[in-house]
Amino acid sequence: MNAPNRIFTDRDALWKTLQQGGSNWDMVIVGGGIIGAGILREAARRGINALLVEQQDFASGTSSRSSKMVHGGLRYISQGDVKLTKDSLRERERLLQEVPGLIDRMGYFFTLRKGQFPGRFVFGLLLGLYDWLAGIKNHKHFNKAALQQQFSGINGDGLKGAMYYTDTVTDDARLVMRVLQDAIEAGGVAVNYMKVESLLKTDEQVTGVVIRNTQNTEQVEIQCKSVVNATGAWADRLRNEVNSEKRIRPLRGSHLVLPMARLPIKDALTLFHPVDKRPVFIFPWEGTTVVGTTDLDHTENLDKEAVISAQELAYLLEAVDALFPQHCLSQDDIISTWSGVRPVIGSDEARDPSKERRDHAVWHDKGLVTVSGGKLTTFRLIALDAIKAASETLGNVEVLESDDCIFKTPGITVAELNVEDKQWAQRLIGRYGKYAKDLIAEATDAERMPLENTAFCLAECRWAARNESVVHLDDLMLRRTRLGSLVKGGGERLFPAIEKICAQELNWNTEMWKTELTRYQEIWRTNYYLPSA
Repeated sequence: MNAPNRIFTDRDALWKTLQQGGSNWDMVIVGGGIIGAGILREAARRGINALLVEQQDFASGTSSRSSKMVHGGLRYISQGDVKLTKDSLRERERLLQEVPGLIDRMGYFFTLRKGQFPGRFVFGLLLGLYDWLAGIKNHKHFNKAALQQQFSGINGDGLKGAMYYTDTVTDDARLVMRVLQDAIEAGGVAVNYMKVESLLKTDEQVTGVVIRNTQNTEQVEIQCKSVVNATGAWADRLRNEVNSEKRIRPLRGSHLVLPMARLPIKDALTLFHPVDKRPVFIFPWEGTTVVGTTDLDHTENLDKEAVISAQELAYLLEAVDALFPQHCLSQDDIISTWSGVRPVIGSDEARDPSKERRDHAVWHDKGLVTVSGGKLTTFRLIALDAIKAASETLGNVEVLESDDCIFKTPGITVAELNVEDKQWAQRLIGRYGKYAKDLIAEATDAERMPLENTAFCLAECRWAARNESVVHLDDLMLRRTRLGSLVKGGGERLFPAIEKICAQELNWNTEMWKTELTRYQEIWRTNYYLPSA
């Protein structure tokens, strides 16, 4: 058995170092989602000695439960936010160039129906501007007959055709892990299941944090020059220790995962929901078909995982039925669900949630830098704004300039992986960078085989358990891989093989496996399946 945490930070070793007062930290970043990961990487690249702590697992909040789209935000143009759209599109195109296999282009069809606004002409103007800002040109019009040929069984009542354009799709949790991998290689330190209990202050200025190890309840105090609060929807909570202002409006977005065989599509479809005329997407993802999203104020306790409601489930199924009535889909077809909480800047609850702006904000309060809001696509730009704000308290630390690439070239090619399926090889390079070669080399032929109807394999499970700070079974099934969301029953048919890997790589005995399995199944049933009665 190989020792775990060979690439990612060793939790136990780091905890001992923290307890002994080791390491002189310039910056502590609170929050292990995409923004926190981006800040850690940009800090490490600039020579800042930075530590990232996450109270749960990496990407366990919004950053593993988004709509999986790295997009420019077509609707932001119609709302007049051209700058946000331009920034998003430029970052999208760069991500496509730098991490193919993790960020992939996908076709989008926006359905046009009689009496609907915007119609073909107006939508064509919007798409022309969209493509121009991105520096590409690929939008076009499909008439009704062509659209019906593209999507078998689509509802033809009042259908006039569709406008076609492209955006991109990703695995958001793997994107976070890839950013963290780059950050650690650059000298950053990232650790999960360690919670910031409170801020340390000297003369009312923030000078450090109190951290609790959630696996053993021990605590340590850490002094640092700058604390960055990148906790997303939870940002007000830490910020309120130094500023009582409430700026985050948590909005819940829920999704359904359906078998591709029951709703086979190759591209994304957008329709206006028949009830409230909100846009809803139906799109292919990881061998399944996903329907989403809702956009509701999330008033539940943020310490509990967001869960789809019965009303949201019915709403999304109604959207599917409106577009594909012949398929007769019901909740019995659902493989899984997920719900995420978006951190939107705004406190006017009378305003339609879908009309709230999606840009980010950075606040500097008595030495605490708080960043929240924004989009998955622009994580690098948001991180740079946070670094700039934090530089005011870094003292004599020299903040070096860095190149503006998002991902550095992994240094290997598809051919070097020496596998028949070149598309799968590119997928691995996109997700694991230079370590894709080691992942393949260390795997048996049997463990390279795809699992069920997914592109994941047991080799990835073993690699994650060995190298990527897996603490609990849900880390492995719901974030390092997506098997819990893609295989019926939360992946129960795979449990015997997964148990063997966890025993070999994590030293889990039978009792530990049973404990973790019980924990995982409860999490899956409660938060990733159908709403309870």
